[in-house]
Amino acid sequence: MSRSRHYDIVIVGGGLAGLAMAAGMADLPLRVALVEAGPVSAECPEPGEGVDSYDPRVSAITLASQQLLAQVGAWEAIATARICHYTDMQVWDAEGTGEVHFQADEVNADNLGHIVENRLVLAALADQVHNATNIRLYDNAPVAGMSYAGAQATLTLESGDSLEADLLVAADGANSRVRQWADFATREWSYKQKALVTTVKMSASHAYTAWQRFLPTGPLAFLPLGATDAPDRYCSIVWSADTAYAEQLLSLDDEAFKKALGQAFEGRLGEVEAASRRFSFPLQQRHAVDYVKPGIALVGDAAHSIHPLAGQGINLGFKDVAALQEEIRRALARDEALGSLAVLQRYQRRRKGDNLAAMAAMDGFKRLFGETALPVRWLRNTGMKLVNQTAPLKRQLIRKAMGF
Repeated sequence: MSRSRHYDIVIVGGGLAGLAMAAGMADLPLRVALVEAGPVSAECPEPGEGVDSYDPRVSAITLASQQLLAQVGAWEAIATARICHYTDMQVWDAEGTGEVHFQADEVNADNLGHIVENRLVLAALADQVHNATNIRLYDNAPVAGMSYAGAQATLTLESGDSLEADLLVAADGANSRVRQWADFATREWSYKQKALVTTVKMSASHAYTAWQRFLPTGPLAFLPLGATDAPDRYCSIVWSADTAYAEQLLSLDDEAFKKALGQAFEGRLGEVEAASRRFSFPLQQRHAVDYVKPGIALVGDAAHSIHPLAGQGINLGFKDVAALQEEIRRALARDEALGSLAVLQRYQRRRKGDNLAAMAAMDGFKRLFGETALPVRWLRNTGMKLVNQTAPLKRQLIRKAMGF
């Protein structure tokens, strides 16, 4: 029998942003629902050995994102899992001698962040949601439709149940159905590239460094991973490449791919000893013209999708979550309606400019390093050398990379 229920907040999407949003509401006097089409499990497989034991999806968790995860109670479990801190970032141009090296020591920090398998973060956040007495979890519950009148949004699940929300939070990803149903306008374009992801074991240590080489066809990143059998030799690869070249890389057999990968990385970490199955996804930039309407707020990829070259996607999403959580708490203290446009516009003002700046910077980097004209190559290599030699500027960029 179908039922209709009313909630103060309904969150659609049980990914990283949606679970973090829900977990941050666990201590508030609110009725909260989290809706996810698939399962939401707090169970995480025990880490095995070898390249095939890793989640192909990883995130570079900045210190700012770590603070949010700690606030919602998830970081303690994550920190005891198979994660890897990185103390350095090394970036260089394949078409010249420009290079920038960032070190945690330069800002008196222990590290610059952590590389974490997404499934570990999901499980830790899901555990917080499962244990919250004020959150009703609807998992394995696809949304069939939505009605939106005034400031009141109502979801209809495929089960026939309907959920009314004073505030509906869309955290349902880059292809957000809530965003489409509520008729949010977006600006978007394709990069005509794909990101190829895989896990590799190298013959030399990753030196707890996040490595990135800018190639004319797109950036190649080696992100350090933790391990039990070889603690400093596993890396997660994110190789963004023009679509035709990415398809070519996907079609190679394992030995040919390992050889191509090693050559593209200039052998900086020795030979590629093993590589897991390869996955890919198209690269597209998308940004909602507005993040809010009365009774609805977009967070994370539902509001903005960004090129993965700096690993900032989920960190921007966590910043969205933190800002919206703070505005909800402020609204409760002031006895304001959670879905009021005044409350939600405060959230939008705090996040839209920062997200736009990050997206513009990533787009600019992508286009700058994709340019092969000699004057542009000289300019960018000279600029990288200048940045590497200018301590105050480096410290500012390091803090930005840490999420502050």
